[in-house]
Amino acid sequence: MIHTMKKAITVFSLVVFGSVLLYNCEPDADSLGEQLFLDGAAQGNEQSFEVTAFNIDNHDTIRSEAGKLSSAVLGAFDEDQFGMQKASYLTQLKLSTYDPDFGTNAVVDSVVLVMKPTYATDSVTTTTDESYVFAGVDGNVDAKKVVSTYPVTKFGKAKRTFHIRVNEVTDFLKGSSDSVKSNQTFAYDATSLGSKEFNGNVKTITITKDSDGSSLFSTTVPDIRIPLDKTFFQNKIIAKKDQPELQDASNFIRYFKGLRISVDENDGYLFQFAPDAMELIMYYKYDKVDGSTTTRPQTTYAFSLGSGNTHIGSYAYNRSGAYNTAMATSNSQTGDKKLFTQGMGGPSIGVRIPETEIDKLKKLYNDNKAAIISAKIRIYTDPSWNNVNYAKPTAFTFLQKYKRAYKEDGTATDQNKTVTNFTDDLLNLSGLAGYTIYKSYNLDKNPAYYEFIVTKSIKDLVEKADSGSYSSQTYDPVKRKTLYFKIDMGSFLSNSAGTGLAGYQYTGTAFNTSRAVFVGTDAGNPNRVQLKVIYGTKK
Repeated sequence: MIHTMKKAITVFSLVVFGSVLLYNCEPDADSLGEQLFLDGAAQGNEQSFEVTAFNIDNHDTIRSEAGKLSSAVLGAFDEDQFGMQKASYLTQLKLSTYDPDFGTNAVVDSVVLVMKPTYATDSVTTTTDESYVFAGVDGNVDAKKVVSTYPVTKFGKAKRTFHIRVNEVTDFLKGSSDSVKSNQTFAYDATSLGSKEFNGNVKTITITKDSDGSSLFSTTVPDIRIPLDKTFFQNKIIAKKDQPELQDASNFIRYFKGLRISVDENDGYLFQFAPDAMELIMYYKYDKVDGSTTTRPQTTYAFSLGSGNTHIGSYAYNRSGAYNTAMATSNSQTGDKKLFTQGMGGPSIGVRIPETEIDKLKKLYNDNKAAIISAKIRIYTDPSWNNVNYAKPTAFTFLQKYKRAYKEDGTATDQNKTVTNFTDDLLNLSGLAGYTIYKSYNLDKNPAYYEFIVTKSIKDLVEKADSGSYSSQTYDPVKRKTLYFKIDMGSFLSNSAGTGLAGYQYTGTAFNTSRAVFVGTDAGNPNRVQLKVIYGTKK
């Protein structure tokens, strides 16, 4: 359907697409992707074009080594559309100092594993115990205890209780820079090193003396503290003093291979935590001789669990029948009526612009002198997902898949090889004010919908060599054939300097807990995926 925008097109800014001058059409068009008609007024028109949208089965696996996990995920969640998803976490650990001297007659008092999840900073409950008695090394002390409690940020059924469990890994976890898939299995000892009942909240604790207000104990960042088996660490660490196992990192990571953290339950929610911020603290006493006096002071030893260690996100699935059917019957040529997308190895969405629709746009371009002002792929949530109470997704990646006729250096390349990159819009327009990869609408309503910006990409499909043949023998970086656009959960990650994106392959998909079901290619459904194009013509 075509309708004419009644508002006049006004010149707002000039942007160059190669040699093309652009204008802005307010309020309906994007603030980029408009062609300026210098010698006369222009009329704006909107037209919808059909697309082929389909599911991409990633077979429930994704790379999930340390380089892919700026956050890690723990928990389990089961629902009707996607089935059960369960996330565990494996980490290497190292000694903070090698060939450590724990002193004479060292005995472990306690060991605690500390996790620091993402939490709601604006939702805090504070309790104060003015009559608290602190059991210190030198006896009981009258004190005041202040506890601030925050809910962990969750995806799923927020009020469930988990039992978090820690086990010793018995397989070598590879090097910290090695590639690992999320469905790869690593053996672990069935005997638990420790567990904790977790009600979904994290706390900070401050304990101060009544007598002078001095600090007895405090935590500044809300955390989960899991007590571990002190006898295990007495035998595994303290008893190995002066032995080869503790002499260097290479020996140690093959002796104590790592920890596996999981939940016992198969339904509840998923939550994120900071893998590099984890702590493992061993509290112990030893004989301290001062002349004729021997005391046993308590001290601590901190293991290294942060960067430089192998970290692995381990994900398991038990899919629903409807989901399995959708993946098994997916058709990239005719499209799928219902689209599934999910982070952490779940499916992606592909959107292909059929040649017949590109030909229609080319005809408008050639016959009517139509200039593309704005182009976006609009996608609506499906009724099967609208009826649930889970938050709508707010983070996506959007990539372009194509075949290129030549390498970047101008030499011939294998035309059968699929190339993945940022979209032409992101590559050319990311520095412009107002540009965004996608826009979200009605997230608090049903249906919600999203628009993925493809103005520059569609202009190239229509006006340049993209989608044409490979017959030209002159190197042209746009001499290629776009295959489809790919939508995934998760955001693109910034580079280490914070000055831009790290690259198309660096995303948060491996730890993004969101998912949603969308309307796909479904003839007659007004909410089917479509390409929405606004173009300008001379009066």
